[in-house]
Amino acid sequence: MDTPDAAPDAPAEIVTELQVRAVQGLGQITAAEWDACATSPETLSAGDETHNPFTSHAFLSALEDSGCVSRHTGWLPLHVAVEREGRLVGVAPCYLKSHSQGEYVFDHGWADAYERAGGAYYPKLQVSVPFTPVTGARFLIAPGQDVNEAASALVAGLRALRAETKASSIHVTFMQEREWAQAGGLGFLQRVDQQFHWDNAGYGTFEDFLGALASRKRKAIRRERRDALANGITIEHVTGADLKPEHWEAFYAFYSDTGARKWGRPYLNRKFFDLVGARMPERVLLILARREGQIIAGAINFIGDVALYGRNWGCIEDHPFLHFEVCYYQAIDYAIAHGLKRVEAGAQGEHKLARGYRPVLMHSAHDIADPALRRAVADYLKRERAHVIEAADVLDTLTPFRRGGVDGAPDEPA
Repeated sequence: MDTPDAAPDAPAEIVTELQVRAVQGLGQITAAEWDACATSPETLSAGDETHNPFTSHAFLSALEDSGCVSRHTGWLPLHVAVEREGRLVGVAPCYLKSHSQGEYVFDHGWADAYERAGGAYYPKLQVSVPFTPVTGARFLIAPGQDVNEAASALVAGLRALRAETKASSIHVTFMQEREWAQAGGLGFLQRVDQQFHWDNAGYGTFEDFLGALASRKRKAIRRERRDALANGITIEHVTGADLKPEHWEAFYAFYSDTGARKWGRPYLNRKFFDLVGARMPERVLLILARREGQIIAGAINFIGDVALYGRNWGCIEDHPFLHFEVCYYQAIDYAIAHGLKRVEAGAQGEHKLARGYRPVLMHSAHDIADPALRRAVADYLKRERAHVIEAADVLDTLTPFRRGGVDGAPDEPA
């Protein structure tokens, strides 16, 4: 291929019965076929999420149909599909990328070093959900298929596509741990990082959760919640058929402001939010703050069968602790009320520890064509993994939960 913008020819047949092809957009795969792969027992880790909103056809197609992922934004869709006799066996959401923005697993240092040495790091292949640091399946396997056979065919297809597009590397990010182990067995380099998640230990109310904390931490959270709403602020949860244009207009204004300050421009456009609101409203939860009738802050969450996923936040007025109330405490309230197992509140943020969120390891896998770059990255990842695991162990000792059933002093009056 002469340019990464051109569509590659389909990779050659991988094995006798399985064929692999590059799919230029989700319009070439029906929602029923894609979602059957995304939600099959062969795809999902046992005992965890049965519906990850972000790997759904509705979410990923909204990114494409809104133009948030496209040739022009540096996220060219080239999904890898494995078929047997015309029927889908498995698929991987894949993008040909000309930069490393919107990924949350950082390889800028690798790119800089390689290009200083005379190499071309871009384009690269990214197997992920764009702009979404949420763990989920990346090798989506159709029901009844052999998992190892399908995953091996997907990896072979990704490597063929890398050669077709002259990409430097393949990056599979925020993948399930089982897939991470599979990828390692197939020769990928393995990386770990961490996030902070809140786990529901069978709490009946938010007060039950507070009861599991040391008294000083419990009092601090109560104080933050009280102060967040001190200026006549009220909170509302909006989902499903109750989502109206006024809610999206207000939220998009918040999101655009935050995105402009953090990244220079927001990754998601207004059309994207209209599409997810239309295609999957029952999976969307807006948590909004009002003062004197006006919406002044909000956060968008997506609802799985097991977890609540906090994604984006913004505001037009600054109030003490309002961010914590809208993004963390209200999410915990919702998860408890709806029997969800956990809350995932996005990437990074050690400040979440004091709010009852624990460190959790994230997994990614990387396949680099150049042997010299591969050796350098492998050495770096070995040292990085040890550091991340050690740091997570230390951070887990800093959570606000009572140790060994021993509490501190009794609560002071509010």
